[in-house]
Amino acid sequence: MYDIIIVGGGPAGLTAATYACRAGKTALVIEKNAFGGQITWSPRVENFPSYVSVSGTELGDKLLEQAMEQGADVELEEVVAVRDGGEYKTVVCESGAEFEGRALIIAAGARPRTLGLAREEELTGSGVCFCAVCDGAFYSGKPVAVNGGGNSALQDAVLLSEKCSKVYLIHRRDSFRGESKLVDVLKKKSNVEFVLNASVTKLLGEDELTGIMVEQDGRERQIDISGLFVAIGHRPDLGVFSEFAELDGAGYADSDESCLTKTPGVFVAGDCRKKTVRQLTTAAADGSVAALAACAWLDR
Repeated sequence: MYDIIIVGGGPAGLTAATYACRAGKTALVIEKNAFGGQITWSPRVENFPSYVSVSGTELGDKLLEQAMEQGADVELEEVVAVRDGGEYKTVVCESGAEFEGRALIIAAGARPRTLGLAREEELTGSGVCFCAVCDGAFYSGKPVAVNGGGNSALQDAVLLSEKCSKVYLIHRRDSFRGESKLVDVLKKKSNVEFVLNASVTKLLGEDELTGIMVEQDGRERQIDISGLFVAIGHRPDLGVFSEFAELDGAGYADSDESCLTKTPGVFVAGDCRKKTVRQLTTAAADGSVAALAACAWLDR
């Protein structure tokens, strides 16, 4: 029996484990893919405090090392069910393993929606990106494309237009879903080209992205770029946890910065929580808040 079970081994989950252990609680972190979370996709991170530059993999390793040094246990398992026993929760894994904890922190994250193209995963971090704030600076002076039509895509295009030599804004419809003010800003920029009624059909390049094939109005077009920023939304990984937390219309846990849920002893942290900014720093902040809230609940 653990004091706290944390589902998700990204920055939120690993920070929660560190804080829980430092508060004298026993903690288990369960991660289904790779410890460190999505940040391990990034070849360089330059916006995390104390690091001028670090690879995402190295940062993930450091977060894991720190949590384990404080005493956290870790398991590489996929959680398929959770049973609420009131004073304790039972977490059931795909392998059949079961773990019991007095409190549960859900830090399952949110994954960016992909285009579903061949080699998209392979080229992620080598030209295919999902965060202009995180990776835009690496493409300064180079041509890039943004795929999407909502506010996130428009904001990414504005940000990238300040750094990159050319920004192609690709959208499958003839008009954008995002705010008209953002569209007006982009229309005034000489290095931004709208590519409407268009879809990316193929990624070009071997070890790194060198261009894309786009189908526009029934015709194929090759666009040479160094980076493709996919901005078509995120998908929270809250399937098996949905009964423990209120969800908003997009499927995120509808919790504020207190990281509380409707279920006593269950807390939520990181990108799976409703928020306006999803960055390493906000995930880590959530992890500390959720852990301290769980400790306070245990000590009540």
